[in-house]
Amino acid sequence: MSFSQLGLSDAIVRAVTECGYSTPTPIQQQAIPAVLGGGDLLAGAQTGTGKTAGFTLPLLQRLSAMPRSGGAHRPVRALVLTPTRELAAQIGDSVKAYGKYVKLNSAVIFGGVNINPQITLLKQGVDILVATPGRLLDHLQQGTMKLDQVEILVLDEADRMLDMGFIHDIKRVLALLPKKRQNLLFSATFSDEIKALADRLLDSPAMIEVARRNATADIVTQKIHPVDRNRKHALLAHLIKEKNWFQVLVFTRTKHGANKLVEQLGKEDISALAIHGNKSQAARTRALSEFKSGKLQALVATDIAARGIDIDQLPHVVNYDLPNVPEDYVHRIGRTGRAGASGEAVSLVCVDEHDMLKGIEKLIKQTLPREVVAGFEPDPNAKPQPIQLRSEDHMRGGGRGRGNQGRSGQRNNGNNAQNKTATAKPAGKPRNPQPAPAGQKQGINKPRTGQGQNSGGGRPAPAHRSGGRGH
Repeated sequence: MSFSQLGLSDAIVRAVTECGYSTPTPIQQQAIPAVLGGGDLLAGAQTGTGKTAGFTLPLLQRLSAMPRSGGAHRPVRALVLTPTRELAAQIGDSVKAYGKYVKLNSAVIFGGVNINPQITLLKQGVDILVATPGRLLDHLQQGTMKLDQVEILVLDEADRMLDMGFIHDIKRVLALLPKKRQNLLFSATFSDEIKALADRLLDSPAMIEVARRNATADIVTQKIHPVDRNRKHALLAHLIKEKNWFQVLVFTRTKHGANKLVEQLGKEDISALAIHGNKSQAARTRALSEFKSGKLQALVATDIAARGIDIDQLPHVVNYDLPNVPEDYVHRIGRTGRAGASGEAVSLVCVDEHDMLKGIEKLIKQTLPREVVAGFEPDPNAKPQPIQLRSEDHMRGGGRGRGNQGRSGQRNNGNNAQNKTATAKPAGKPRNPQPAPAGQKQGINKPRTGQGQNSGGGRPAPAHRSGGRGH
């Protein structure tokens, strides 16, 4: 099957072909016709399955088939909400590349950077807006944009947004959207919270599931290396050197742990950089660039900061610390074994993490093989010690987790954790976005897409605009 057979215009197919794609992935084959049909969609897919194109391509098709005039006054017609800056930038890249030959403008907005260039950009008129929830609410509060003419809403990696505590932000945004719209919800895992959100948000949605729920990719080789907690860094260095690993994505539980591990690897002559919420956007971009190009042997990341990392054929993922939330294990190792390529996921597990490992194995419904590395045998008499229950990315100074639902300027690194601009709000001061349109209740409505609609439908700076030919 080709992209043209899915109902996409010649202009969009041309752009996709120029990006090097000729055959749609399974999720694209199912999602594109469903979105073009105009109904709501609930899609379950792991990273690396091509899900981004699964919604950006039909979104571009639908909007370009029903163009609007208005110039600088053109409204936002499609809103894509994502949990992190990196993922927002990645989606913005896709919209820009695939929309190269259609007359639509797009923009990407997220926190951690100056808001003023984004305000200037929005005043020029934007058809497709990709945003993180917190920065979007900043703009809504300042009145720099409206959402009253949004036709299509996309919640990408919805499970991650809920885990990061964005449910109340999402509700505030939904209250400002028109009731009549198309809703697309993408999630790698299906928790009870996701099911509840989908039930309230979606109206008779088409359901697509490419991978088994809460499952790990079959082409990823997984193993556990038992080791004492104070020998993890030595074991990691040994594995990288002994096996001559390159492009190793390493996950730590905290930002401090990521920085410390980078320092330890450096002493072993292993080039490594950290990526987390305390790093500037420039530092994060540089680290990702060097890692993707192969200049960097290891990239050490926290869970939130790693969202949006898009690297074909990433060979190795290492869980230096097991995640606190079992579903995060699925997200982590989903960075390797992508798009049909094989991959390896290794977890260094100490006695403190045995309960976490049990939770992961229960979730994925399999027992992971244990392999003790010679010279790194764990002490059989070691006693477990308490470990931090939440990653620093979810705590004060790094963002909000489930336990911190107030808007106090302590947002996750996908938004304003590092934002020092004049738009930052004092701690504890609530946000007052625009009131909902008359007759519309605050909270989540169950919108119904109107019938009779036509079925046809580079790298961004912190805020970028992409326009089709002729603009």
